[in-house]
Amino acid sequence: MTESTFWPEIAAQAKAEHRPFFSMAPMEAVSNTVFRQVITQACPPDTFFSEFVYAKSITDPNTKFPTHGRLYVDPREKKYPVVQLWGNLAEDFESAAVSLKEQGFEAIDINMGCPDGTVIKNHGGSDLIRNHQWAQDVIAAAKTSGLAVSAKTRLGYSKVDEFKDWIPFLLEQHVDVLTIHLRTKMEMSKVPAHLEVIDDIIKMRDEIAPETLIQINGDIPDYQTGLKLAQAHPGLDGIMIGRGVFANPFAFEKEPKTHSLDELLDLLQMQLNLFDDFSKLYDMPRFPSLKRFFKIYARPELGATDLRNAMMDTKSTDDVRKVLAEKDKYLN
Repeated sequence: MTESTFWPEIAAQAKAEHRPFFSMAPMEAVSNTVFRQVITQACPPDTFFSEFVYAKSITDPNTKFPTHGRLYVDPREKKYPVVQLWGNLAEDFESAAVSLKEQGFEAIDINMGCPDGTVIKNHGGSDLIRNHQWAQDVIAAAKTSGLAVSAKTRLGYSKVDEFKDWIPFLLEQHVDVLTIHLRTKMEMSKVPAHLEVIDDIIKMRDEIAPETLIQINGDIPDYQTGLKLAQAHPGLDGIMIGRGVFANPFAFEKEPKTHSLDELLDLLQMQLNLFDDFSKLYDMPRFPSLKRFFKIYARPELGATDLRNAMMDTKSTDDVRKVLAEKDKYLN
């Protein structure tokens, strides 16, 4: 454990409200300053995680995985996100942590679960499940900064039962928060999350590292589902929502409401404006990356399928705005 009060304060606030804490998952080309602000406008979680950041790139701009604005925090954001780092070399995590602290960040998360082939080929993400010494070394290195240190992992690499050895090993490292995506690397997201192991994990935590907070990720679409999950599994501290925000940008609402197409398109207009602002500072992400978000706002159940199709044919944010200005002709 570190001496940082970052996670204890988040957990204490949630506990005072008789609920788990909620976070938005680290997602590549999603969890940057632009979309964090959109979700904040809709309904914010207790904290955000950044996109994946290659640890070495923070102090070496010439790496093959440069940061490209991944660490940028817009002045309009109220809180700094937890920075999720990937890699396998302790020295990279130690230098990255020092730099992040100097930049004002308060918390680091170590990626030990990403199933992406490129990340694994470069010995990050799920590859650490197969290399316990690397996992131990990077956690220890990150802790030297005094920042809050957490880890996000999967149950195992190939088999679910691997969690019986892997999770206790991680708990022995005494991270502030351990987030577990309830699938293996090989399962990707092709099978239902293994909710049946939650109580086993909580028992492991209680026996090995009672001070470590346990956060669960996988098949949790919204706040209400997460709340019910925590109520069904006493001792569960946190809920992380990832893909759920693509089905509902209001996923973190404590009281679910029906939102109109106009409300959703207002969020899209906000995202377009923020994207343009961000593009003035960094050359990444490029416009095509925006298209993956259109399905969040122009939803079939609201008669907006043709509107979404029209936006998918655009080539710039101004083109999207023109389509939105004429939206009525695309609505069913």
